Amino acid sequence: MKLTSHSFAEGARIPGEFAFCVIDAKTHVALSANRNPHLAWSDAPPATKSFALICHDPDVPSRGDDVNQEDREVPATLPRVDFFHWLLIDIPASVHEIAAGSHSNGVSARGKSGPAAPNGWRHGINDYTGWFAGDKDMGGTYYGYDGPCPPWNDALVHRYVFTVYALDVAKLDVSGDLTGANLRRALQGHVLAQASTGGTYTLNPRVQSADA
Repeated sequence: MKLTSHSFAEGARIPGEFAFCVIDAKTHVALSANRNPHLAWSDAPPATKSFALICHDPDVPSRGDDVNQEDREVPATLPRVDFFHWLLIDIPASVHEIAAGSHSNGVSARGKSGPAAPNGWRHGINDYTGWFAGDKDMGGTYYGYDGPCPPWNDALVHRYVFTVYALDVAKLDVSGDLTGANLRRALQGHVLAQASTGGTYTLNPRVQSADA
């Protein structure tokens, strides 16, 4: 399989319109257009019955002590963990492309609704749900796509990996909430092929030049 995008080049900086936040000179960050990027895939096995999509950031700090703190920086050497930005399943085998902005176009405070997605597909719960837990303005359940918003003081440029899986089932059975961990478990034994592409993003002006 092969996965490509018109929205960003492989390994290059993801444009701000596809991010949750962009750099702001006065407040560090500002909300952005938060559009989902275009994706297209090809060469799926003939036996494919549906597709699943996962977008994750493998570079999220494993501890939040220094995150978004004035006069401090999250060290690049800090161990990192996964953060899920988009989970989408039950994509029919006849579909091989997702248009930019078709599943997200703007930030929705408290999260977009779900799991129902356009065309009878299903959106999963992304990890902004946990990030904003307890926030009186933003707290809620975040379904669907919400783009990059790494710590504005992170010394590490974050990677964002989009992976499409060709599956041997038309509808994937996921136990429990449709989270990234539960979806990954549900995929086991059903993946016929997969393809990935990705880009980078940072909100740290000091390291932005490294993300060019």
